[in-house]
Formats: sequence, structure tokens, C-alpha cells
Amino acid sequence: MTRDTPLAFRRRRRPATKEITIMASQYQGTTPTGQQAGIVGSEDEIRTGPGPEVMAASTLEGDDVVNRVGDDLGKIKEIMIDVQSGRVAYAVLSSGGFLGLGDKLFAIPWGALTLDTDRKCFILDVEAEKLKNAPGFDKDHWPSMADTTWANEVHAYYGQRTYWQTPSH
Repeated sequence: MTRDTPLAFRRRRRPATKEITIMASQYQGTTPTGQQAGIVGSEDEIRTGPGPEVMAASTLEGDDVVNRVGDDLGKIKEIMIDVQSGRVAYAVLSSGGFLGLGDKLFAIPWGALTLDTDRKCFILDVEAEKLKNAPGFDKDHWPSMADTTWANEVHAYYGQRTYWQTPSH
């Protein structure tokens, strides 16, 4: 590894467990949809340095994304920042290719992801088939991520409020 990563966050895979599945499903919907990614995992771990609440985006790139039943959905390729607001807009998920060739890319609303500190991955609560049919793009044809029509469609597909909307009380 060439990067110093908080919590030794890189690629330590653990199989899906019933406990993690329950934690992920209990977590769903407890924070304002579309506003922030959730964090699940045991509180027992002694933490040094930054994370998991504040982390360098580069330490998250390449991390695995699984669904709540443990299916491998892909890896985080990029984290997209809305420069004007300072918010994380999307994680770009790379899926389906081999060694980076033939990958399909997906803009995943940041609020749709849950960081699992025990399994060192992200959880995206979608079935693999739904992801396969999701709006995506290839590495040479990125969408205009600032286009509000496109952004509304992507957020709606994942059941998320757009990140620039304030939570309703």
C-alpha cells in the first residue's frame, strides 16, 4: 500500500454476517436522506488518527461496495465534491469490468452509502440486478453531474433526496 490509511481501512474483507445485515437495515432511514453517508460498525475498536467521521477522500477510493446481503457491487472509483457547497455529491462506483476494462460507472448519491468500519467497505442497499439496470456511464462519456435534471433522476433512482435540498422537519 502506498497510502497511509486511517483505521487500516483498505480491503480487509469479511464475509457478510446476519449482525451486519441487521445493523445496516436498522440504520437505513435514520439520518436525513441524501444528506450524509451513514457509519456502522463496532465501537470497541481503538481509533487513532482521523476517521471514520472525517477521512481523506483518497483513502476511500478503491474500497469495496457490497449490498446488505454481501453481494459484491464494485469499488469506489472517485468521490465527487460540489465545490460551491463543499458537500460530497456522489461516489462513482465502478462495476462489472475486469482490471478496469469494460467497467460501467455509476454515480451513487453519497447519502445512499453506509460506511461499515468492521468490514472495511461501503454498503449500498440495492439488489445487484437493480444496480445493473441503474443509469450509468463509461469512463470516456461522463454525464454533466451539475445538470439538475440528471441529478434528480439519479437521486430518485436510489430513493434519495438531492444533496442540495435541506431536510424537512
